Amino acid sequence: MRGAGVKALTLAERISETADLVTVALDQLLPRADGPESRLTEAMRYAALGPGKRLRPFFALETAKMFDLDERPVLRAACALECIHAYSIVHDDLPSMSGGEARRGRPTVRRAYDEATALLAGDALQAIAFEILAHPDTHEDGAVRSELIRRLALAAGARGLCGGQMIDLLGPREDVGGMARMQRMKTGALIACAFEMPLVLARASEGERHALVGFAQDLGLAYQILGDLLEVEGDEELLGRSHRRVRIDGGPGPAKSNYVELLGAKAARERLGLLAAQTKAHLDPFGERAVYLRDSVDFMLEGPA
Repeated sequence: MRGAGVKALTLAERISETADLVTVALDQLLPRADGPESRLTEAMRYAALGPGKRLRPFFALETAKMFDLDERPVLRAACALECIHAYSIVHDDLPSMSGGEARRGRPTVRRAYDEATALLAGDALQAIAFEILAHPDTHEDGAVRSELIRRLALAAGARGLCGGQMIDLLGPREDVGGMARMQRMKTGALIACAFEMPLVLARASEGERHALVGFAQDLGLAYQILGDLLEVEGDEELLGRSHRRVRIDGGPGPAKSNYVELLGAKAARERLGLLAAQTKAHLDPFGERAVYLRDSVDFMLEGPA
């Protein structure tokens, strides 16, 4: 029987345990240097080892438990994914993007170091993600490593994260469908990849893959709606970051699409509730094996990850 779902820990304990595991692994995988390039490696480590729930690695490792996978290859894949996530945040906080000053109660990388170092740190984090996946320690089968690299590249590139960011920078979307597509790429692609990579290792059925990717996509969309609600109704202390909205063409008005502006706060909250229920329903085929993933929907929607 695959992955028993008996709860030995609370969800918060399980997530915290995973976060600690991933932080230790990242600490070992990220480079240290004594030469003049040490400023770059320090900035990389500042970005990747900072505080956070590490929910994307949690999803990867939780999926691995459901399929009784060995932990080591999934942990390395999860670390690679976290490096991509960290790089995207570093670059998103650059003045040409969102221009963030603080995130999770700390100065952003560009503020803690400088803009050029932040740019290079993001580049280097992206590079090391694929270095981790390509290493034989990730999996003895080169074809499997290649497929893991392909999945992460798709999630991070023009058809995923970067493409979604480009659509966001171009200006407000005026329809919910366009908004959903943009957020599925920008926010959802890396969340979906957290499930895709262990599914590759598990040689999961198409039905299992469809259910878990559907779960990931709807969760990413729900998380974005929550973020929009917090941005309009919350404050920077609750968000854990500061924002400066910019348009790529420098024009007036809001730079980025926002579900609250498009739907109104009440309708956005209603949609969030419906999405949360729909997200959990994707896990019905897995029964008790998915108990922690099911509970993670409510946990993730409590605040920034």
